[in-house]
Amino acid sequence: MVNYCRVFGCTNRSDREKHLEYYRLPKVITNQGEQCQKLSEERRRLWLAKLNQDLRGKNLDNVRICLAHFLSGKRSDLYQKDDPDWVPSVGMTGQQRSPEKAGTSSRYSRRGNRTQQRLREAAADAAAGAGVAAETDDSETDDPTTSGYISSNLCSTETQSELTGDLIEAMTSELQNLRTENIQLCSDVAHLSTTYDQSAFVDNDEKVLFFTGLPTYQILLVLFTFLSPHLPVKKSLDKFKQLMLTLMRLRLNVSTTFLSYASNISIATASRIVTDFIDVMFIRMKPLIIWPEREHLQKTMPMQFRKHFGKKCAVIIDCFEVFIERPSNLIARAETWSSYKHHNTVKFLIGITPQGTVSYISNAWGGRVSDKYLTENCGFLDNIVPGDLVLADRGFNIQATLGCIMAHVKIPAFTRGKSQFNSIQFNSIYFIYLLFIYTVGSC
Repeated sequence: MVNYCRVFGCTNRSDREKHLEYYRLPKVITNQGEQCQKLSEERRRLWLAKLNQDLRGKNLDNVRICLAHFLSGKRSDLYQKDDPDWVPSVGMTGQQRSPEKAGTSSRYSRRGNRTQQRLREAAADAAAGAGVAAETDDSETDDPTTSGYISSNLCSTETQSELTGDLIEAMTSELQNLRTENIQLCSDVAHLSTTYDQSAFVDNDEKVLFFTGLPTYQILLVLFTFLSPHLPVKKSLDKFKQLMLTLMRLRLNVSTTFLSYASNISIATASRIVTDFIDVMFIRMKPLIIWPEREHLQKTMPMQFRKHFGKKCAVIIDCFEVFIERPSNLIARAETWSSYKHHNTVKFLIGITPQGTVSYISNAWGGRVSDKYLTENCGFLDNIVPGDLVLADRGFNIQATLGCIMAHVKIPAFTRGKSQFNSIQFNSIYFIYLLFIYTVGSC
């Protein structure tokens, strides 16, 4: 973008006079005290008056004035109101620098030199006074009257300063406002840092259960210790807070926007933390999902299962679906559409032992696939041995498939073609669903 100097008669432009600097009109500062606001308003008004142009309907943010219109070649600071370069003054109407402007610059320079000279003289007098005091004997040095006299002389040395009383008052007010804001920000940061800190969950099993789904803090600590050596190091959050962020996402299904505000991080950072953490959890915890041996299952079979199914029950299976965003690819959109959920989903087959432990999880399939097809093609049947009994819900019409490997499946009866169940069918359905609830509730 090419910047042009707005001063009438000035032809400087940034693509040609690249060594020049082009200043915008001063902004009105409203958040640094009343005095600062008044100074910035007055400075902006004077700059516009110096331009002396009709700028109605113009975007003032695009107005530029080059440094050729300042005596020293650059603009002064906001608080240096007495500086000739507080406003542009050279060639503002096409004229050459006037003697009056040059005199103003020289007066400003002489005033600054006088101030520096006074400061040097005051420092020399103070050093001379210190030398005289060092040459006196100890009795005179210890005399409070003499010490007070020397101290009063040193303290009474007067120097001229460019700071006025109003300016000092404005700076004091601004400093107080900044201190108050700093205290408030420190308090907010401390509150955010302790909300999901590890100390906030110690001996608070109810809070752990709500945020993570884990029953106790000890189990949460074991999980953190197991995953901690393999977690990525982030400057924004420590490892425990990354764990809490991920578990909250999985447990409460809250958005990454909520997690970013809750942890005072950006949305992109929250999303990356959850993605990276899930990858670590998958690699480290996948070996924990194992298919137990039949002897181990039979030795620890719960009495409720022994009563109704003996020791043959090997696994309870079901499918669950996870919502996803609608894919842009038409084929993927069709494969993931679930007529049951009326949404695009991915489907998993999960197997749970009668003891309540997860023994099998399949890879993700499109939500359109049927439960029967998923069971027969995901590799689940490779774990079934002859004589095993599989408990399943309606929709798993896999009796023939399991019969080929001399296994059995037990599913609730259907009322298709019947008015109602008989007592035997009703008891069978009742006990199957009762054991479903018992097993899922214990895992």
